[in-house]
Amino acid sequence: MAKAEDGTDWAGLLIRVRDSRDRAAFAQIFRHFAPRVKAFLMKSGAGAALAEECAQDVMATLWQKAHLFDPSRASVSTWVYTIARNKRIDALRKDRRAEPEELDWGPEPEPDQAEAMEAQEETERLGRALASLPQKQRALIERAYYGDLSHSEIAAETGLPLGTIKSRIRLALDKLRHHMT
Repeated sequence: MAKAEDGTDWAGLLIRVRDSRDRAAFAQIFRHFAPRVKAFLMKSGAGAALAEECAQDVMATLWQKAHLFDPSRASVSTWVYTIARNKRIDALRKDRRAEPEELDWGPEPEPDQAEAMEAQEETERLGRALASLPQKQRALIERAYYGDLSHSEIAAETGLPLGTIKSRIRLALDKLRHHMT
């Protein structure tokens, strides 16, 4: 087994953690690697609090998953820093993912009868307003809103200039707003 420059047999210590849950060996590994992992995470852009939290997670993972360590596949430091890198990636993904404000469980409540009738009446008014539009404007509104196409995609599809598409849609929306109020 390879020893570190200071003579410490990190693999031997981790094997003791792996095989006999040796707390003293883990404490030695923790004292050595936790501050280094924190520094590594901070150099990779994590703030001090996040780096501290990730370093704690790394060390907890090392304790919980010591049985997965194989000295023939990687050194202890490689294994520790791989765990740290993965924890950092997980933290970045979690930050990018918006947490929902509230998770509703169970079926949606039924809308009350007045709201349902109002929504139906509004849908019918919108249908009449769309039918009152000139054919060219109505076709563009349907492509943009029901077909979910961008103005550029409509221009490419119809062969009309982009400015014409935008003008007709704007005029149609103005007419719809006027008709709906």
